[in-house]
Amino acid sequence: MATDASSVRDLRNTDLYREAEALYTNFLRPGTGQISDIAEVNASPDGKYAAYVGMLMDTLEGKPPGRICRSDLLSGATRVLTFGPNTDRLPRHSPDGLQIAFLSDRAGKGDFQLYLLDPASGAVRATPPVDGWVEYFHWSADGVRILLAVAGHGADISGGQGAVTSNQVTQNLPSWIPQVETADEDFRWRGAWIYDVEANTVQKIDATNANIWEAVWCGNGHIAAVVSPRPAENLWYNATLQLIDIRSGQCRELYKPRDQLGWPASSPSGTHAVVVDAVCSDRGVVAGELVLIETASLETQRIDTGGVDVTYTEWRSDRVVLLAGHRGLETVVGIYDIGKRAYVERWASREVSTNGRYASVSGFNDRGDCVLEGEGFTRAPELAIVQDGEYQRIKSFDLGDAEYIRAVARVDAVTWLAPDGLEIEGWLLLPEGDGRHPLVLNVHGGPVLLSRPTWLGRNGAPLLMLLKRGCAIFMPNPRGSSGRGSDFARRVFGDIGGLETTDHLCGIDHLVAQGVADPERLGVMGGSHGGFMTSWLVSQDTRFAAAVSVAPITNWVSEHLTSNIAQYCAMALGDTYTHPTGKYFERSPVFHAHEVETPTLNICGARDRCTPPTEAVQFHNALLENGVESVLVTYSEEGHGVRSFPAMVDYAARIVSWFIKHL
Repeated sequence: MATDASSVRDLRNTDLYREAEALYTNFLRPGTGQISDIAEVNASPDGKYAAYVGMLMDTLEGKPPGRICRSDLLSGATRVLTFGPNTDRLPRHSPDGLQIAFLSDRAGKGDFQLYLLDPASGAVRATPPVDGWVEYFHWSADGVRILLAVAGHGADISGGQGAVTSNQVTQNLPSWIPQVETADEDFRWRGAWIYDVEANTVQKIDATNANIWEAVWCGNGHIAAVVSPRPAENLWYNATLQLIDIRSGQCRELYKPRDQLGWPASSPSGTHAVVVDAVCSDRGVVAGELVLIETASLETQRIDTGGVDVTYTEWRSDRVVLLAGHRGLETVVGIYDIGKRAYVERWASREVSTNGRYASVSGFNDRGDCVLEGEGFTRAPELAIVQDGEYQRIKSFDLGDAEYIRAVARVDAVTWLAPDGLEIEGWLLLPEGDGRHPLVLNVHGGPVLLSRPTWLGRNGAPLLMLLKRGCAIFMPNPRGSSGRGSDFARRVFGDIGGLETTDHLCGIDHLVAQGVADPERLGVMGGSHGGFMTSWLVSQDTRFAAAVSVAPITNWVSEHLTSNIAQYCAMALGDTYTHPTGKYFERSPVFHAHEVETPTLNICGARDRCTPPTEAVQFHNALLENGVESVLVTYSEEGHGVRSFPAMVDYAARIVSWFIKHL
């Protein structure tokens, strides 16, 4: 039996830790001044340049710090424009292209404020700070003002961003003073401010009882905003789209969704707005149907986007909206013309997608031409454009380790039928060699998310290390996943852990029947909803030889009462925790621990507000009580998932060690 390092507290002197460290060092090249990754791409209005966040690491510690960079879209010539300290992010060209606004916490870690940059000279100037930290911003169409979305210090960060509490300003109190929570403290609120570029002043929009989750300009005198009456993360699930007068703060409802809302955008004149209405698992993770709203009459129309779940919206003129999203296994870019009432697809690909949780782009005309960060499973991040429907690479940021990328011998799109006849899709990453491989089922989070071609060199070290050792990686998109329409996504709600279970198991059966997977060497892993499904699958089926459950839900009752997303629990289960024989109990892995035989590695972050660490603790203890091999690993500085170094190195080494031992 192979030596198991997963239960050792300090792995830094082990071969697996050193291997994972070397892998990340090769992909990120800390201390070399090289850009290893890019995000938040923004095109200049004339389409000649792209500004973006470039990741340049000094040491393999913390999260990769962002720097504002700019590339010529004709030559690929690139300049790094800012140098921190801490993180610079979200560059956005002014409408005249003469300035770049961006956010930075250079004055205090976690306290992001607005800065203005002259791209010609590189000169940067600060704007007056606001009371809170700026999450994002939007230039007005005329370029004279900037809308700032501001969260209080101490407000929750969304599950998709780590589900931790943002840095809170604390008084100098004795250590014995208790923590007191009411769930309605002032610091929890999110609001909107206006920055006047010429006057260099900021002013808060005084919208009473309006917690503003997401806001955009809607003409010159209003903003369109996703709003709830109070600030609890839980209330986002019932938020509505409101039109807010920036002078009076008065609100008028524009649209009440069927499900949840995201990606609002308004035409420059403010006569029309669009928003995505979608059944969602987490705030900010929205993929669904495009709704067009006439702001004066409130007339609404659901737009046919050719089967694309929309994940990005941007008005390019008063009549054309640029869109990006997912259809099945494809990433798609298109435009909708409100005058012609026509959707036109401009580009689609199975091989290339973008970074982030979903697809996003940045347009530079009203024909659907845009700039984006492109990538694939084995394709390093690259700056690219889509022009006249054709994809063109401008600059690659491939610094990676060819040895590990070559471990992916083949990427296959696979389909199979569930017992009820529903077709399910997914991805299969195959190692070198023929015959049956040990197989690790990698379950995505959400459940309303999807597996798609994203760069394995960013955070896929465990998968690459397993592929190098001959394991195949199976990444299904079961019912509930994005990209197949709202009805497909909705199938999982009220039935969490139901038919999606058979979607996964039938996929494995299919790969065994195809001679790809060794039925005696099957593993399963996943984070968030994937952590729940990992714990659930091993409680429902004994075929798995090893499991790694990350940031899971294992007890829906405690999850409802201790997390910040109780509304999600009720929505997912279609039940209430006061029902003692209902789904809160029936679908909790902890209550089925006596059925588990699979050795399980349970991983959690101590700061996780979304799936608190006690969820992993409960399942670990339940397994031990029932004589099942279990290890619990808690990262003290992490939240929802492991996102910083060197914890990511340790995380990769532990996962690989566990599967080596048991597969």
